[in-house]
This record gives sequence, C-alpha cells and structure tokens, in this order.
Amino acid sequence: MVAKKPNLIVILIDDLRFDETGASGHPYMKTPHIDRLAHEGAMFENAFHPTPLCSPNRASILTGQYASRHGIIDNVGRDVASHRLDNYHMALQALGYETAHVGKWHMGNDSSPRPGYDHWVSFKGQGKLVDPILWENGGEHQVEGYMTDILNARAVEFVKGKRTQPFALFFAHKAVHPDLVQNASGGIDASSIGGYTLPARHRDLYQGMTYPKRPSMLPLEQVAKDKPALKMMFEMRAQPSSRDILAAMDGGTQEEIRKRAAMMASVDEGVGMLLETLEQTRQLDNTCIVFLGDNGFFFGEHGITIERRFAYEEGIRTAFYVRYPKRIAAGTKRGEMILAIDIAPTLIELAGGKPGDTIQGRSLVPLMKGRPKRWRQSFLCEYWSESAWPWIVGMGYKAVRTERWKYIHWTQQQGMAEMYDLEKDPHELQNLAFDPAHAKVRQAMKKELRKLTSEALGI
Repeated sequence: MVAKKPNLIVILIDDLRFDETGASGHPYMKTPHIDRLAHEGAMFENAFHPTPLCSPNRASILTGQYASRHGIIDNVGRDVASHRLDNYHMALQALGYETAHVGKWHMGNDSSPRPGYDHWVSFKGQGKLVDPILWENGGEHQVEGYMTDILNARAVEFVKGKRTQPFALFFAHKAVHPDLVQNASGGIDASSIGGYTLPARHRDLYQGMTYPKRPSMLPLEQVAKDKPALKMMFEMRAQPSSRDILAAMDGGTQEEIRKRAAMMASVDEGVGMLLETLEQTRQLDNTCIVFLGDNGFFFGEHGITIERRFAYEEGIRTAFYVRYPKRIAAGTKRGEMILAIDIAPTLIELAGGKPGDTIQGRSLVPLMKGRPKRWRQSFLCEYWSESAWPWIVGMGYKAVRTERWKYIHWTQQQGMAEMYDLEKDPHELQNLAFDPAHAKVRQAMKKELRKLTSEALGI
C-alpha cells in the first residue's frame, strides 16, 4: 500500500523577530495557536536567514538557494527574474500536488501569478493593510477589510476545498510589516509611511506593556567604537530626512514593539482558523506545517532600529516551528543550525521527490528522525548594498557563522571587519577581529568565508 502524501503548509510572517511569539520568549505577547505548532511539533532553536531581507530571503525559501545563485539580491522590483525562479512548487506539481500562494510575494511589483501555482492570491509590492487590492480569480480588485483577516480567510477557503490530491499552500502575511510605498528606485520617504496599523479589536492590546532592555541596546558612541562600520549609518540617521522616516514608524520605541505584538494577534487567529479547518476536515495530522519569519528585526540592539539587514543575531535568527506528528514527536527541540534554504528540499522529500542539483539547502527530514551523522558546521550570510533607505548605502557584507564564531567582512569598507565569540559573548558586544590573541581564529573564519562564498556561487 502506497503511503498517503502529506499536505504541506508554509506560514511566513513579514519582519518577524526570533522572539516575537509566545513560544520563543516574547515577554508579553500571547500567541496560543502558533505556540501549539511549537509544542505539538519541533522548535528549531538555531534557525537562520542566509540574507536577512524580504525579497532575497523569500526567493531563497522558494528555490532552496543562496541569493548569490538565484539573483534576487535586494528589494528592487525584479518582476522578470521572479517569474523565472526555480520554485519548489513546480517540483510539487510534478509530484501530484495542487499548489497555492496566498499573500505577499514581494519579488517585483507585478501581482500576476507566478509559475508553479494552481491557485494565486497576491498583491503588488508591499500591499496595503486596509482595503487592499488583490490579484485573484484572474485579475485585480479591491477588497474591503484588514489585510491579515482577508488573507486568513483566503487561506482557510483554499484548505477547505474538496480535492483528490494533496495540497501545498504557501501562506505569506504582510504583517507585521508597516504600511509604506516604495518609489521607482526602491526607496522610501516619510510621506509614504502609514506605519503599523491595527484592527479596531486589537488597538488597545498590550497597552502599557514594556519590552525589557537587552544588553546590546547601548549608546551609539559605544556601538560605533566596537562596530566602526556602523558609524556611517548613525551619521546618516541623524539627518532630518532620516529622522522623519524613523519618527513616522515609531522606530526604536516601546510603542513600535507593542503595535507589532498586537498585529501578531490577527496572525495567530489565522493560524487557529487553519488548525480548526484541518481538524474538521480530518487532515491535520497528515499536514506538515512550517512557521517562520522572512527576516529578523532590531529593537535598538547595536543602535539599530526599523532594520533587519545586518548580520547580528537579531537580524538573521528566526522562530522556526514544524508540526507533523507522523515524523516529529511533540515537544521536540533541535539545536542544529538550519536555514531558510532548507525548506524547499525538506518539502520535496516529504512529497516523495528528490531535490534537484541547483538546491543548496539540506533536507530537515534526517533531523526529524533523530540526529544525523553529519550536519552543517557553518553557513554564509550575505547582503548587497542598496538604496531603499539612505542609511544603508554602502553597507554590503559577507559573513560566516559557526556554532561558536561569527565573522563579518564589510565588502565596501576597509579595515572594519568584525568577529564575535558567540559562546562567551552571545550579544556580540566585543569585536575580536583585530585582537592578536584571536588571529588564528580570524584566519580560519576568513578561509571558511571564502569557501562558502565560492560554493554559493557554484564555483
């Protein structure tokens, strides 16, 4: 008897920090349905983004490739390239799956369907949190309501559909991203920012709550001393145009953190709706559900606010939960370093296929079964300079992280390398890159970075 193939759901949250769920340690946020995924499945406690930025990382999730290979390296509109991605949903279609994309695409401003999907609901670019214009049923039209609620309903509607084949749903929220409109060059100005918007039922949620200060939330002068590459960014943020943008988004304030937590309430409601629908249709335990964010976010660590692009832990880590009781025991916790590029090969293998040669991620199926004989000991994190915000021009880097060490090579700034001993210094406060006592470690990390960079390019 042939085993029944599992349904596959990926739930992707925009700009979600590693600790912005109840299960991952937020001090006051309540996310009972998301937490259920973690508690009834596996929490991957060392999950990372190879490029901590929306468009590149989304392409990495869908292709299983580093951005160096798939070519979506920034948030600039890349409509043609995004129609040509080697998307894992095409492999799932060939394996007999009905596939759907519901939500944010954000690789180009074209909202029309991409290859690999039988069902498509999306919107241009960043979209709008209230009364959005959606592409569905063959064209664009405006839908009244709150974006998160609308997408929740569309995802549930797809799952409820009667079918004779397994399904794969890629469910990508706009939350917890604020409203803003990019100009033609990918940039933003203060007048285009609507900020964090909440539905009426959640506007007063978590009022008066405080997110505690973390050790890396230090004065800018101290941060610049240990991280000289950031000095230029701080100077640009002090300019009037930059200050206006930061103020429009409540950047670096307790109100920003509170609003983001309140926005997650609608997301959690949607996860609950999906779980209820899967239970009602007797599909829950035959469905593999993956939950994560598309990049990290800074609340003021290292002097950084309303940003996600940097290779510090707050930027590259993600909450990562997988519920699939046929392969994963409830309450499982895994400490291996996993990446967003591991999702594509994992789902292809669960569907009964073999990941293609272009996929650079590793299937998580061996980790579901138990500790594999070998697993990655390092990974590449990369970012290219862009012009979306004035303060990040010239801030490109290549970085390597091992279980203990991190080395950051700033590609456009000389003499400003950074290296951290994550075992002794988990908050990345002491830059050891030029410490003579750690010269051998630095050379080893530079060598590993060169190797990973070449491998990412396919050289």
